[in-house]
Amino acid sequence: MRLARRLVLAVGACGLAATGATAGAVGTVTTVTVASAPSVTAGTVAALANVVVQPGIRHFGDAHTSPTSTAQCEKLYHIACYQSAQIQQAYDLPSLFSRGITGQGTTIVIVDSFGSPTIRHDLAVFDQTFGLPAPPSFQVIQPAGRVPRYDPKNSDMVGWAGETTLDVEWAHTMAPGASIVLAETPVSETEGVHGFPQIVTAEEYVLKHYHAAVISQSFTATEGTFPSKASVQALRGADFAAEKDHVTMLAASGDAGASDYELDGSTYYRYPVTSWSASDPLVTGVGGTQLHLDAAGHRTARDNVWNDTYSKATNEFIFGNAGPNPDSGGGGKSILFSRPWYQNGAQNVTGNSRGVPDVAMSAACDGAVDTYGTFGGAPAGWSQTCGTSEATPLFAGIVALAAQYAGHSLGLINPALYKLSERGAPGIVSVTRGNNTVSFSQGGHRYTVHGYQARAGYSLVAGVGTVDARYFVPELAALAG
Repeated sequence: MRLARRLVLAVGACGLAATGATAGAVGTVTTVTVASAPSVTAGTVAALANVVVQPGIRHFGDAHTSPTSTAQCEKLYHIACYQSAQIQQAYDLPSLFSRGITGQGTTIVIVDSFGSPTIRHDLAVFDQTFGLPAPPSFQVIQPAGRVPRYDPKNSDMVGWAGETTLDVEWAHTMAPGASIVLAETPVSETEGVHGFPQIVTAEEYVLKHYHAAVISQSFTATEGTFPSKASVQALRGADFAAEKDHVTMLAASGDAGASDYELDGSTYYRYPVTSWSASDPLVTGVGGTQLHLDAAGHRTARDNVWNDTYSKATNEFIFGNAGPNPDSGGGGKSILFSRPWYQNGAQNVTGNSRGVPDVAMSAACDGAVDTYGTFGGAPAGWSQTCGTSEATPLFAGIVALAAQYAGHSLGLINPALYKLSERGAPGIVSVTRGNNTVSFSQGGHRYTVHGYQARAGYSLVAGVGTVDARYFVPELAALAG
């Protein structure tokens, strides 16, 4: 299993002290530790011990004491980057905010290993800088056991702290009126499947004790790394519970395009693969697009599929070489799940398999978003991040807005997504340019894994497309649930 990639383009010291913010600065903040045994059996853990996740985080660039503008990123790095107001405008959120649709009365749950020791302070700085209100409530819980003390020399903890920062700050950007529950787990996913049962435990606890609208998961595991379909079935407890409790589950589709990592966590599959839990029929898989925005957040071109594999600028910054390297949104046909009924209209694309993703949001590294972090192990301050780890919390915020509009949580939204697409609803915006074909050097050879092409309707790289929230939120609220 692997984190969807979080990439840092430029990080710098900020003059603010990395101390915990007061409750008044970030809303109601509480930390709850609940020791409880994982609900997945020990036998399942032993059977899956080789399934591996690693954080995909990298640092480079100059130090910045404030968020980097689009023009600055383009001048310094030859790539674009975006701030909070630009992304809000890109998805037409101001029209909803002006009507009081901010996610008020809903709760977004974010699940990450370890979390970040400075997330309260960092969110407060992020909000103050971008003029966002504090969330009504921000709770940090540890339902699967106490998280070990943060070690800035532990690369796994540093990677997950960066992931947590991205998830919390950008879900809040999209739904600033929603409450946030951050569920931290105490075992790194890089240690294998041990973290999977803890994630299930944390999510099941949240479902029992909180009125969640949506759960955001920015981690993936290549389907082929599981020993059997039965081993995945044993880990689906939270997905079934979420369906029963009418909570929307989201998962990132991955960041290696049509390929993804093998068991060793460093070599790539040389043929098309896809990843769980985005491939789970009870989960909404979130893929990646590339935005093209001006300084105000207005589009200068239509969105295309995220694929930076062949971009020299992004390869040099991210991988330290001219490339190509796999750097694109995941998508493809599941080998574990057959086509769910709601994808029957896309049978000509998916065949008899579950197709991934279902929808797509901003994820491109050439179009990254600003985050603020002081968690240690990396220079403190403002950085740029990208990947389907970005796309997933962005869409979690959209779901929270729709839940407020509907007056209740929406549950599994996939049937509604496909109905809206088939109807040509204005809230669904087709993504018709790009693909997730990737190339890489491995073992002294150059390989190309041919992926899937964007197209009108459903595609195995952008799902039904992306969204215009002004229309999508009321459309989804009327049809889902």
